[in-house]
Amino acid sequence: MRQVKPKKFLGQHFLTDLNTARRIADTVDLCPELPILEVGPGMGVMTQYLMQKSRRLKVVELDFESVEYLRKTYPEFEDNIIEDDFLKMHLDRVFVEGECGGQFVLTGNYPYNISSQIFFKMLDYKDYIPCCTGMIQKEMAERLAAKPGTKAFGIITVLVQLWYDVEYLFTVPPSVFNPPPKVQSAVICMRRNKVSDPGCNVTLLTRIVKQAFQQRRKMLRVSLKGLLPEGHEWGTKRPEQLSVEQFVSLTNQIEG
Repeated sequence: MRQVKPKKFLGQHFLTDLNTARRIADTVDLCPELPILEVGPGMGVMTQYLMQKSRRLKVVELDFESVEYLRKTYPEFEDNIIEDDFLKMHLDRVFVEGECGGQFVLTGNYPYNISSQIFFKMLDYKDYIPCCTGMIQKEMAERLAAKPGTKAFGIITVLVQLWYDVEYLFTVPPSVFNPPPKVQSAVICMRRNKVSDPGCNVTLLTRIVKQAFQQRRKMLRVSLKGLLPEGHEWGTKRPEQLSVEQFVSLTNQIEG
């Protein structure tokens, strides 16, 4: 069958190396037993290995040409191919007919141009996604896994690490893609931590984090002027110097 041509407007970079595809697919074993939802399967290079796992698997693909390819290549899998925009889906309805309370592992070779949107969507459905693995741009992976005090530590770091433990697994070179991206890639694993209630107003915390990092080179007394109490002990710090726990504490002090 004719191969699918990667589409630039969809941010498609098809993985071509089978060993890499198998390694990424095997990351779902870090979260055993749960059903799997793969985002952006393309021509199914990862899907073929995910299908070998002894659990439910569904894939969601927006590109009609890729959907057609998957249906013809894997006819026995057709009922599990969802032609839809992942960012617009109701993720609480994907595995409602199964056990595990509708929970599932999210994985994929994520389109780099919408990866941050994918992870914010994950946060909206965090009670349904106890584990997320997959491949993204290396810079994004470093941001997700960043430690306080580092340049990569930012908005998405705080908001994801509030709910998930993030592990940077391995780096992937451009040469294993068609077309090769201009950046390095990386594979990560995010697992829900034990936090069910962070102990603060999450809406306010989100506002504080975004406001602080929008002027990340400035001290908090400047970027959070009007919110931060005068003479606060962290007023001379920059946002990347605060841990997730300290942002929670700061939120409570501001709401106070």
